[in-house]
Amino acid sequence: MAGQRELAGKLAIVTGGARGQGEAEARLFASHGAAVIIADVLNPEGEALAKALSEEGHQARFIEHDVTNPDSWAKVVDLAKAWKGRIDILVNNAGIINRSTVTTTELEAWERLIRVNLTGAFLGIRAVTDLMAENGGGSIVNISSNSAFSGHYDPAYTASKWGLRGLTRSAAMEFAAKSIRVNAVCPGLVVTGLNASSPHLKPMIEMTPMKRSGSPEEIAELVLFLASARSGFITGEDFVIDGGFTAGAAYRRVAVETGIF
Repeated sequence: MAGQRELAGKLAIVTGGARGQGEAEARLFASHGAAVIIADVLNPEGEALAKALSEEGHQARFIEHDVTNPDSWAKVVDLAKAWKGRIDILVNNAGIINRSTVTTTELEAWERLIRVNLTGAFLGIRAVTDLMAENGGGSIVNISSNSAFSGHYDPAYTASKWGLRGLTRSAAMEFAAKSIRVNAVCPGLVVTGLNASSPHLKPMIEMTPMKRSGSPEEIAELVLFLASARSGFITGEDFVIDGGFTAGAAYRRVAVETGIF
C-alpha cells in the first residue's frame, strides 16, 4: 500500500494546473507531500488554487506560465530553484483542442495547437532535466490522449498527441542514464467544466465499454503512480486510461448489436 506522503520532500511542476485535470493532479500531489508549482495562463484560478492548498496546510505556489515560451519556462525553473532548489516531477498537462477538421482548420490554429500541446512539452523537458539530474533524477509525465492511437476528427489535436508519444519515448532513452523517467498518460473521455455541454459526450459514453467517462481524479491517480517511486522501473511507456475504448469499443458495439454480447 502506498504511503500517504510518498512525495514528501519532492517538488512537482504541473502545467495547466489551475483547473480540470491539472487541478486534480496538483491537489493529489500536494496531499502526498509534494511542494507543487501550479503553472498556467489562468491567473485568478491558479492563484485561488494555490491559496486554497496553502490554507489546507500544503505547499503550493502559482506562476503565470506560457508553455510555448522558453523565457517563461526559465522563470518556472528559477522559482523552483529559489523555493526548494530542486525539481523532481514535471507533468506536461497543458493542452488545447481545435474541434475542427483538416478542411476547416486554419493554419494559424494548427500551429498554435502544436505549439501548446507538443512544443510546450518539448520545451518543458529541456528546461527541467538539468536540475532534475543534479538532484539524482526524477519523473516526467506527458499527458497525451487515447486519440494518439486512432484518427480523432481534430487533426491538429491528434497529431500533437501522437507526437507526445514519440517525444516521450525519445526523451526516455536520452535521459535514462540520468535516472530521469519519461512516460505518457493517454486518457479517454474525461468530463470537466470545459466540455460538460459538448454534444459528443453522450455518443462517446455509449461507445465506451464501461459506459461512463473518467474523472480527473482517476487520471491523477495514474499520474501520481508514474511520478512516484512505485513506478521506478517504468520509462518510455504509454498508459491508456479510457474505460476500454481503445481496446475495442467498435468491436464491442458490433457484438452488442448482433447479439454476441
